Amino acid sequence: MTTHISRRLLGALAVVSALALTATACGSDSSSDGGAGSPQDVKSALDKGGKITVWAWEPTLEKVAADFEKKYPKVEVELVNAGTGDKQYTALQNAISAGSGAPDVAQVEYYALGQFAIGESIEDLASYGADKFDKTFTPGPWNAVTEDKAVYALPMDSGPMAFFYNKKIFDKHGIKVPTTWDAYVEAARDLHKADPKLFITNDTGDAGATTSLIWQAGGRPYKVQGTDVTVDFGDKGTRTYTDTWQKLLDEKLVAPVSSWSDAWYKGLADGSIATLSIGAWMPANFTSGVAGASGDWRVAPLPQWTTGDKASAENGGSSLAVPKAAKNKELAYAFTEFATTGKGASTRVAEGAFPATRADLESKDFLDAEFPYFGGQKANQIFAESARNVSADWSYLPYQVYANSVFNDTVGKAYVSSTTLTDGLAAWQKTSIKYGKDQGFTVSE
Repeated sequence: MTTHISRRLLGALAVVSALALTATACGSDSSSDGGAGSPQDVKSALDKGGKITVWAWEPTLEKVAADFEKKYPKVEVELVNAGTGDKQYTALQNAISAGSGAPDVAQVEYYALGQFAIGESIEDLASYGADKFDKTFTPGPWNAVTEDKAVYALPMDSGPMAFFYNKKIFDKHGIKVPTTWDAYVEAARDLHKADPKLFITNDTGDAGATTSLIWQAGGRPYKVQGTDVTVDFGDKGTRTYTDTWQKLLDEKLVAPVSSWSDAWYKGLADGSIATLSIGAWMPANFTSGVAGASGDWRVAPLPQWTTGDKASAENGGSSLAVPKAAKNKELAYAFTEFATTGKGASTRVAEGAFPATRADLESKDFLDAEFPYFGGQKANQIFAESARNVSADWSYLPYQVYANSVFNDTVGKAYVSSTTLTDGLAAWQKTSIKYGKDQGFTVSE
């Protein structure tokens, strides 16, 4: 995806109105054909034709839909923007629960996919032929859409993390680009000492950013096996993150500015917010929202928690899933495959999406593309390397939408009171465990 709206919602989502577990029965019963499809069924459906409805906010799908209709003239694709994040997920879950009105294809962010999979309200696409793409996508996105042999969606894009820094500000104050998070803390101190109006970054508490950095640090607070869930923010990787980030908060080295706010854009423009550690989808937001700072910013690999490592993590990204309530599942799968692989994926990359496909990430045109905003830098080479270094064993909760919605009520207190990040994460853990148990999950810590 290329817009920032859904990223922002990672840390500010409302509770989805219908619970995943309660959707199990109607999700299964509303299947239009009562059974899984096959590659031959997909081919037959394309020959026959029909209409499918796709709920998605991603603008690059417009060109893909036109190309799909051109290739298969008997098929009509209706694109519907049913909202982003909580708005779409609420509408989707309500349609599934009602047994009518669900789309044939739905765009679902990786962190939210689990609630639909555990509720058995989306198709396992393996029988349609999706399992053949296990080497097509980069590790992080593929891991996000699969469980054992099941394939619950196909990745649309990805958000491997990178380090964006204001070179103009760094050069002016003699700050070296940090390669470790310890060096990052030192850079934050030096920068703030040189000018108290300058901050290494901004942070007011964001679930997506926090879990991504814990992921990179080796933390694995979530373990999910069906309805058996473990939530543990006391692991070594999480402690590695909190020990470092707490220093930044205690010494007031991060700007108390919320991402995507007017103040945030102003800080990026004037250099008072000097760095961002964020997904590779960010360049489009720089060029559209911080145009006046063109040439000031550069991209580097994410700082490491241990010298010499190359660990990375995902920050954002979405997939295309087929609800079990879809009326034309085979056509829905055909569009999903077309939009996420081969020419469809390349078309979306050309339109500005960041690829989840290995072929696009490794193509010469992609890697050699120069970014005028970043002084002509070939930033995709850094993004592609980051994608290759994402550990593929991360799990989200099957009710991550809810968990993220209460992040600021728990961990967020570390940004506005004397509560520590460790205590805030412990409170988030407690709240997440209670909610999971209330919804029928077996939850341990």
